Amino acid sequence: MANHFLILALLVSCHALASTNAEEETGFVGPVDRKTLGLQRKHKLSHFRFYFHESFTPNNATTVTVVQPLPKYNGTTSFGSLGVTDNALTVRQDRNSKVVGRIEGFVAATSQSEFNLLAVLNFAFTQGKYNGSSIAVLGRNRLSLKVRELPIIGGTGLFRFATGYAETNTIFLDPKTRSTIEYNIYVSHY
Repeated sequence: MANHFLILALLVSCHALASTNAEEETGFVGPVDRKTLGLQRKHKLSHFRFYFHESFTPNNATTVTVVQPLPKYNGTTSFGSLGVTDNALTVRQDRNSKVVGRIEGFVAATSQSEFNLLAVLNFAFTQGKYNGSSIAVLGRNRLSLKVRELPIIGGTGLFRFATGYAETNTIFLDPKTRSTIEYNIYVSHY
């Protein structure tokens, strides 16, 4: 029994030495200073409500299709299409209300059976204390639902290590001219 204990102690010691040496040898593994990363601040849960107003008209497009859908799906699900977007984020449904940032990203039609989008979006803030910070959203946007939920996968600036979810709702849509989309973002951050 004493020999088993001695062997176990030696194995644990060797593992600890190997782990320490691996960190030193690689040069890319090290401890994290929570203060430097801003993680000493109080953890918060915030709710943001924004609207963005897409324009599809050629003269002033803010969302454009860069890859057309496969011909078989052109009239049904738009499967295979890819679009990019750069729209102002406003505080109200009125497109002339205060602009507090931009929503930039791309969407791809990823379903052969229904009109669903893979959305990869950055909410980039340009006003107030959040100026220069952003929230990243990536997920499935099921357009057949009135309210859709997408995950928050991170952020920058005041939203480092952000998690949470975004709810999106189409307020107005004319596929030939424009749309108004509401986003409610519930984000956990420091």
